[in-house]
Amino acid sequence: MSLIVQKFGGTSVADFERIRSVAKRVAKSFDQGNDVVVILSAMAGVTDSLLHMANQVAVSPDKRELDVLLATGEQTTAALLAMTLQSMSYPAKSILGYQAEIITNRNHGSARIVKIGANRIKELIKKRNIVVVAGFQGCDTEGNITTLGRGGSDTSAVAIAAAIKADTCEIFTDVDGIYTADPNICKKARKLSAISYDEMLEMSGLGAKVLQIRSVEFAKKYNVSVHVRSSFSEEEGTMVVNEDSNMESLVVSGITHNKDAARITLKKVPDQPGIAAKIFSPISNAKILVDMIIQNTRAGGLTDLTFTVSKNDFRKAMEIENRVAKEIGAEKVFGDENIAKVSVTGVGMRSHSGVASKMFTTLSNENINILMISTSEIRISCIIEEKYTELAVQVLHKAFGLDKD
Repeated sequence: MSLIVQKFGGTSVADFERIRSVAKRVAKSFDQGNDVVVILSAMAGVTDSLLHMANQVAVSPDKRELDVLLATGEQTTAALLAMTLQSMSYPAKSILGYQAEIITNRNHGSARIVKIGANRIKELIKKRNIVVVAGFQGCDTEGNITTLGRGGSDTSAVAIAAAIKADTCEIFTDVDGIYTADPNICKKARKLSAISYDEMLEMSGLGAKVLQIRSVEFAKKYNVSVHVRSSFSEEEGTMVVNEDSNMESLVVSGITHNKDAARITLKKVPDQPGIAAKIFSPISNAKILVDMIIQNTRAGGLTDLTFTVSKNDFRKAMEIENRVAKEIGAEKVFGDENIAKVSVTGVGMRSHSGVASKMFTTLSNENINILMISTSEIRISCIIEEKYTELAVQVLHKAFGLDKD
């Protein structure tokens, strides 16, 4: 007998028929003698519908009240699944985030989990109940409802799995695992049987949308085995686990891409102490995330500084930097939204050389110009023109032998 946490996303509970299918899958695990805790997202489209409702009554809805509203999406699916299981004669109980003692900070809309008591969950498990928890939500120390941001149900699931010391956390989605590249643009992409936490962290941050990055951080910190699999088939998916020696034999595990990128360049910036702080402090204060940063030194005590942000933040960041440029005496600010980031990732890069050379040569052979480069211990990323994204993914996938078993 195992203690299993199962998380189902919005497409998995999109309508009543799919909720019944989820109930059957949960019941099957329970019938096998397992203790089961289920974490649910809102039905597909519900969160967007609730946001639309909020915007109909207020131009800028209060974030606290918005969290109260958005939390009802997961509350609905949790209650519906519990009712469905009960109609099948299974002992199911639904609880909300605050009842599961998911305590967060006060950052409404993107709260971070501080601790999880999970005493109510443990009590219900002891009484042999199937526990259905509304994902995506918690409460702060004053009892206010908070939400964890987009993809927050993944974080709820892994955090609860860690709190109750579950044997495994199954993340059911509309894909059947993690692939070596996006199958929609790379027909020879293969499903991985296993991937390390570090690789998944890199890939989640680079555009792979299968797992929410904060959930992977939780999994790594608390050593939670995560099984990513499809809610529409019985096939085994991909295990996200601790790194082992076998993983290093595969130099590159995957090719990722992200078109949600824009770059901003400040030209002829004074090369003096404190200038970088003046450039990036206003960006930070506006809660704009900066990804890649490159500085090129010029003659005469000047430098060019380039960085990337998401496309949604591009206009706001440009407005900020045009003001900053005048303050610091930079010559010009210009930007480009027609870019994309393509990356190769693999723990084997720690012990193998030549990955960067092969990546650059492969792109060069297709006349794809590299605009920016950044690296980590297990990842190399290149900014290229957006129109070459699909081609770059395909040729890199082939160059690193990922189209072969």
